[in-house]
Parts: sequence; C-alpha cells; structure tokens
Amino acid sequence: MDPDYIYITLHLIGSIIAGGIIGLERSLHGRPAGFRTHALVCLSSSLLMLTARYQSKWLPGMPADTIRVDPIRMAQGLMTGIGFLGAGVIYKENLSVRGLTTAASIWITAAIGILIGIGFYFPAIVSSILALGILSVFRRIESAMPTEAYAHYVICFERDNTMPEDRLRALLATHGFTVANVGYRVTNEEQLFEYQMTIHTTDPENTGRLADALRKLEQVREFRISQTSG
Repeated sequence: MDPDYIYITLHLIGSIIAGGIIGLERSLHGRPAGFRTHALVCLSSSLLMLTARYQSKWLPGMPADTIRVDPIRMAQGLMTGIGFLGAGVIYKENLSVRGLTTAASIWITAAIGILIGIGFYFPAIVSSILALGILSVFRRIESAMPTEAYAHYVICFERDNTMPEDRLRALLATHGFTVANVGYRVTNEEQLFEYQMTIHTTDPENTGRLADALRKLEQVREFRISQTSG
C-alpha cells in the first residue's frame, strides 16, 4: 500500500478521535451538537486540509506549478463555514441565550481538525486536552464562582390596590434582590397595574424563595420571574 494512504488514514482516524472526545463531553451534558457532530466537524476539516496537502494525488500527471491550492486560504474558508454551523446551535430560550459554549467547541474542533489534517500533531493533541479541560474542569470552577443572576420580573396588582413601589423594592431587597430598572403599565382593560423590572442577585436560589413569598400574598394578582442568565 502507498505510504501516503496509510498517513492519510491515520490523519482521518486521529481527527475522529479528537473530535469525538470533545463531542462526548457535550453529549454527556445533553447538548444537541454532541459526539457525532464534533467528530464529523473534525473529520471534515482534516479531510479538506488533506485535499490541499495531497493535490498531486487527485491531479495525477499534472505539473506541480499548474494548479496550487493554498492551505492557508483553505483553512480560512473552513473556519468561515464552521462559523455558520456554530451559529445554528445558538438559540434564544425566553430571555436567555444558550449554545454559545457548544458553538465555541465546534469552532475549536474545526481548528484541531485542520491541525491534524496538515500533520501538526503536537499542537493538535495539546489543544484537544486543553479544550476538554475547559469544557469539563472550568465548568466546575465557573459554578463555584459567585456570579450575579439576572431575571425579568413582572408583577400585577388591582389598580385600586397596588403595592407602593418602595414597599415592593423592600420586599425584593429582603429576598436578596437589587432592582436594575423598572417600568410601569396598566393592562387587562385598565383593571391591573403592572410593574416590569430587571432584578439581580448573587444567589440564584433566591428566585425560588421570592416566588414562594409572592405566591402567599393575596394582594398579588399575577407575577412572572424569568431568569436571563445562562
């Protein structure tokens, strides 16, 4: 067998392994772009870079200077195309934007595939390990860090029995929330008065406690708390 064919096969198998390992982490956390998606992205990136590298194989008998494929331009085109694929896994759920980490993992997987395709194994292996570490270890660090959780807060009262704003702010402060901004609206054929607020807290569990407190207040007609983090 031609040694080049063995070399190409090893490149492609290596790209499947690298992409599959990164995708496995995504699959374990229930992401739609997981094991198979990442393996395919890495394989396709490696395959196209091999196409640029071994153009003499698919153009036999053609003089070397007649057609020349620039590997750098090939890599640029790959990363641009992968950008569209990454955008497809980013979606808006209520007031939260999700899929950003998966999109970034697809992008780094494509870059790793390019490195494997050109035979630059050392940075490909190191970046695969680092990417897996970022997705797994950094997740634990991030969850342990004190971060602010934001929420969109809507609460309605009878128009003639509305809770004063200062009292409502005090209620939110009691449950660990700070008001970032506030809006007002009369709704339901002018029968209800509605506060619309953006609130934030350093403890996400405060959201459930606030909901329990509001549920027990007979004065409250309706309320909605939609988290915007994530």
